[in-house]
Amino acid sequence: MAPAETHIDRGPLDREGIFALIRDELADILEIDPAAIAESSSFEDLKADSLALIELVEALEEELGERTVGFRIEDEDLEDLRTVRDAVDYVAAKLQVG
Repeated sequence: MAPAETHIDRGPLDREGIFALIRDELADILEIDPAAIAESSSFEDLKADSLALIELVEALEEELGERTVGFRIEDEDLEDLRTVRDAVDYVAAKLQVG
């Protein structure tokens, strides 16, 4: 019997996949349309407060921890992430995506 949620497409993420993951998680947390989120969007413009960013970090660590053992976003790095692009760049660097 297969689990209700299967993860067939668990291959390595490219930059576009990282953006899609961050966009979708952020849209879910902020309860907004994912189409309203661009890489150039700042968290401030999206009205993402510190609690929303913590939720985003937890969601990313959970999702990416399944792909990369020990994936973690350091608390002190969080204050440097001001835009969605910053977050995508950070995750891409941690995952060593070209």
